[in-house]
Amino acid sequence: MAKKSTGFLDTQHRHPMHHPARGGRRSPTRGYAPSRHPRGSRHGSARSTSTRGTPSAKPAEVRDFFFARHNYLPEIDAAAGRLAAEAALPVGRMAEGIAGRLRDRHGIRIEEAERGTLRAFDAAARVLRLSPRISPGQRAFQLATQLALLELGDQIAALAAEGDFRSAEAERLARTGIANYFAGALLMPYAPFLAAAEAESYDIDLLARRFGVGFETVCHRLSMLQKPEARGVPFFFIRTDRAGNISKRQSASDFHFSRIGGTCPLWTIYEAFARPGQILTQIPEMPDGRRHLWIARTTTRGSGGYGAPAKTFALAMGCDLRHAGRLVYARGLDLRDPAAATPIGAGCKVCERPACPQRAFPPAGRPLAADPGVSRFAPYSGG
Repeated sequence: MAKKSTGFLDTQHRHPMHHPARGGRRSPTRGYAPSRHPRGSRHGSARSTSTRGTPSAKPAEVRDFFFARHNYLPEIDAAAGRLAAEAALPVGRMAEGIAGRLRDRHGIRIEEAERGTLRAFDAAARVLRLSPRISPGQRAFQLATQLALLELGDQIAALAAEGDFRSAEAERLARTGIANYFAGALLMPYAPFLAAAEAESYDIDLLARRFGVGFETVCHRLSMLQKPEARGVPFFFIRTDRAGNISKRQSASDFHFSRIGGTCPLWTIYEAFARPGQILTQIPEMPDGRRHLWIARTTTRGSGGYGAPAKTFALAMGCDLRHAGRLVYARGLDLRDPAAATPIGAGCKVCERPACPQRAFPPAGRPLAADPGVSRFAPYSGG
């Protein structure tokens, strides 16, 4: 059974934000840290020692694979662009053309999938089954993913093999992620998508309408625009549920999410659940003084009608404050005023802010303030 996805990989983990200091090599597990592979190396190992041997190790390896490449796969992006031009696929209306290519070149017919299945390919019967309950944009995405597996199978396998994964399962997850990357790049070809993003000041809703995809799919694509000669804003993208389980995290910059401690409750992504469907903005400041612009919004989707369970997530996109002026979401915000920033941290267990009233755990590396005669507004402060 295929799993519903509108981006390159769906996984579930708790990870706080972490922004390492400038000037080091990019490590998939600890942000900037010594590494045997140069920053952005296409041949860096995807192995994650912090999760070795656990059920979460496989998706963690795949996330590290993409992170080490700054979430940009030039050969896959280029292949998608060539195919879009060769097939003359119209932007925003590609599903019919992709389905025609699957039929004419690969002899594949498309049928309705059984309930609970998003996409299933029967290679022997040459039948691709798709859920009838998905949106036109999701349908186009799934068609494009299947096209990638058929036409770029060897190239995808070779690229995944560079990850030096610890198991066949992790390598298969990587191949799926690369195929999904291709799908996003096909539906939103690099040059026209970047031009539209700049022209619309990165307005995600407007881009979604123009390219015929969903809000979340646009967020994914925006985090991939890192071609050296034509870079977009280097975004970080995250998806979480109400319990703080982070199921997607991508970064085109050196901002990373560390692997311990939880996330900060003062971060606007959690406020989004209280205001569903609205786009919220925030200028958070990390303990090291770095500030970013974040936007957050909820998304809800389900596969059935009335009474059927649905999934609700909060999505957040962020960038370094020096890029914020290029975004429509910065309008009306005083980007220069330090008082406009919200102090947040990387999760209570690792946060260095001892006087935070929202603190849930004692700050790491500090003496525990435990005086029966004193009670403070900020838990564990003082001492």
